[in-house]
Amino acid sequence: MEVKKILWPTDLSPNAQAALPCVQSLGEKYKTEVHLLYVIEDLGGHAPWYGEFDKSHINEIHDWEKKKAAERLDEICSKYLEGCPLFVKHTTTGDPAEEILKLAEDLHVGMIVMAASGRRGRFGFGSVTDKVVKNSPVPVVVIPAGR
Repeated sequence: MEVKKILWPTDLSPNAQAALPCVQSLGEKYKTEVHLLYVIEDLGGHAPWYGEFDKSHINEIHDWEKKKAAERLDEICSKYLEGCPLFVKHTTTGDPAEEILKLAEDLHVGMIVMAASGRRGRFGFGSVTDKVVKNSPVPVVVIPAGR
């Protein structure tokens, strides 16, 4: 199997970080590009919690989250992915599973490596992982949370 690109979707949680050693190892083994993806959930798509949010307020929250995600992805790349010949950071807004699958297709990745569950998951597969595994056109390596 020849893999030229690996996609690692992360929500920057400790569970998602459990996949990092596998990502690093596979990246070094295959001398491949490693694409990191962080998806900001679109708050505008949710029903209002305590009244309507002004669109500018939602944009401010998304901008702040995008800035923080960029800082954290930079830290991960410099600290953990030095052995990979190329790593590319992606941040987008939308439904996490849909955005993972869309980027995997757009980039023609050979493999997706992700944790079994993210920041909210405690019981086996998370819903995002489940959707990705069931709908991915490429192999998905799933790392158990907390490993």
